[in-house]
Amino acid sequence: TRVRLFIAFAFTVMADPVSSVTYALEAALRGLDGDLSGLFMTMALVIGIIALISASYHQIIGRFPSGGGGVRVMGSAFGEGWSFLPLGALLVDFTLTVAISSAAGASALIAYMPGLAGWRLPLALGLTALVAAAISFGHRGRVFFAAATLTFIGLTFAVVIEGFLAAPVSAVPSPDGAGGPLVPGAAILPALLSVPLGMALATGVEAPSDAIAQLPQLHDRGRRIFGRLTIWLMVAIVGFFTLTIAALAIHLGVGLPPSNSTLLAEVGRSATGGGAMFAAFQWASALLLLAAAASSYLAASGLLKALALHGGDGRGLLPRRFADVNRFLVPQWGVAAVLGASAGLILLAGGRDQEIVHFYAVAVFAAFLGALIGCARLSHRDRRWWSLAVNLQGIAAVLFVLAMNLRRVDAVVALLAAGAIAIYLWRVWIDRGRPRGISDIGKS
Repeated sequence: TRVRLFIAFAFTVMADPVSSVTYALEAALRGLDGDLSGLFMTMALVIGIIALISASYHQIIGRFPSGGGGVRVMGSAFGEGWSFLPLGALLVDFTLTVAISSAAGASALIAYMPGLAGWRLPLALGLTALVAAAISFGHRGRVFFAAATLTFIGLTFAVVIEGFLAAPVSAVPSPDGAGGPLVPGAAILPALLSVPLGMALATGVEAPSDAIAQLPQLHDRGRRIFGRLTIWLMVAIVGFFTLTIAALAIHLGVGLPPSNSTLLAEVGRSATGGGAMFAAFQWASALLLLAAAASSYLAASGLLKALALHGGDGRGLLPRRFADVNRFLVPQWGVAAVLGASAGLILLAGGRDQEIVHFYAVAVFAAFLGALIGCARLSHRDRRWWSLAVNLQGIAAVLFVLAMNLRRVDAVVALLAAGAIAIYLWRVWIDRGRPRGISDIGKS
């Protein structure tokens, strides 16, 4: 039935943004130097920005119900050559998602079994390779991805309820050890400065506008409904759990975690007192993170395959090997390329997800910026003034996040990598005689 199809579709697409709750909250708290009193405000600002961006993607799904997302918007608004900007950003974002999800999965397991702390790097690398090997046996993981997401949501809800039933602390420790207010009331400036790190939550916003292309059994109207319901359900679920876990951390006085744990694990441990529920919560977190990594593996390798097939004179924009598939129809060279790049990132970060998060959620904001500017141009062309106003607000929010990110060298490196990939693909496209249909690659 359509209900089962929607559940499988929506909660598969949501694996990435829901899993990012496991490390985005901690990244924001680290940006606040451990001051819990600013955590709720920071994450409320993050959710507000995500909602603004999602409003424009709601329009994109309406315009392009056959899929394509920001790539299709850029091509339609400015010409196909501009489609390479979001393509480069998406390839970087998919690779970073694999790396950070695998590293965060290792962190979740270490938080439950601290004896594994000395094996952090090989564990993270092993999980990355394990996911690559698993998805090489086919695209049959949709039910698993949806089940992992639903299981994590259910267990998180139980942890939140149990945590709020516990007695609150009267004060939370501040970085100088003097103690801070329980009620979130931090100054706006520290919260604003920490927003870019918390924006790791935003990486799944693009997904519904791309993934609706995988619903050929539906007509345009059905794909619009599925895509739009998914994006707003995602905002609601991610927003609810992000803010409730932030409030719960304040309620329980859980600050920065020790080196062998995570913020989410410490909140879960404090809320449940350990035991079976905590064990289930940690394993569900790890499985959800691996599901997010698998989803990005498939998305990245599929995009590389499309680029290898598209080009003039029978030649693609990438070497033909990236279009080769194994007997399970998985593009193994694309999977191998993403595995190599993500493993390299994990090595550089020492297997720590909180190191990778500094590179994360930067390239995707470049893709957001292009998509929203393209959407604004289309809204202006069609004289949809209300839609244009929504687009302009989203553009302002994205520009703010990008400007804040440019204060960090690692963020600049991520943007330069996305730009370099875009320029390389554009130059090859020019050499191939500018073959048409580049913007349709986003539907692959």
